Amino acid sequence: MTKPKTKKAKTMTRLTTKRKIFPAKRLAMLSVLCAMGLIMFMVESLFPPLFLPGAKMGLSNIFSLLTVFVLGPLDAVVLVLVRTTLGSVFTGNLSTLMYSMSAGLVSVAVSSLLVEFLYPRVSVVAVSVVSAVMHNLTQNVVFCLISNTPQMFSYMPWLALLGVVAGIIVGFAVWFILRTLPLKTFASVLGATEKDFLNAVEVEGSDALLQQKKAESATEDTATSQTELAAEVATESATSPSAEPNGTTEPSVADERK
Repeated sequence: MTKPKTKKAKTMTRLTTKRKIFPAKRLAMLSVLCAMGLIMFMVESLFPPLFLPGAKMGLSNIFSLLTVFVLGPLDAVVLVLVRTTLGSVFTGNLSTLMYSMSAGLVSVAVSSLLVEFLYPRVSVVAVSVVSAVMHNLTQNVVFCLISNTPQMFSYMPWLALLGVVAGIIVGFAVWFILRTLPLKTFASVLGATEKDFLNAVEVEGSDALLQQKKAESATEDTATSQTELAAEVATESATSPSAEPNGTTEPSVADERK
């Protein structure tokens, strides 16, 4: 007797397996996400470390995790490589390139595995927390190995705790983006419908969210048509003359009867 097959979580990778790897729309979306992540990386580098040497919240990872969910692991790897390389060049700190790039790649690998095999049984925030902790631990391990400073291993419990806090913030940000941004923004990039996109990322309450988006779109269309109709009526009333050029008004029906 064969066991019934379990339904695995659908991802955008499966949704686009038969399509081109980097079509124009997808490349444009990836470029936008990479630019936003790079800006966040550079802005965050201007602030002092949090509690521990080199410790950051890693807000630029918002766009890395978002890329894993909406575009796939390959796109997220490209984003991490470009963002860390350009970020190190622009900030003039090439010594951190090896730490940030290795940690970013490990984080993307972990989050991709969780999304592929455990999501949506685990939430977006849980995926973010695990990947953030692995990011911090990998960065610390690489630093200890390169700098030959094993005493830095004592920071690992604190870095893991900081990763939990950062992961919660990043996870809620990604969850909020998936819930609020127009679905057409991502669906059109992947050549999919809004329903297929929601089913692929399996956002919590996707059916209700789709109905809500459709209702909002219908309301906006109705409001737009009413505004256009009111504008046409106002234009016609403004252009139609109500009086004769010499100032005499047209006789009304009552006046004619009199």
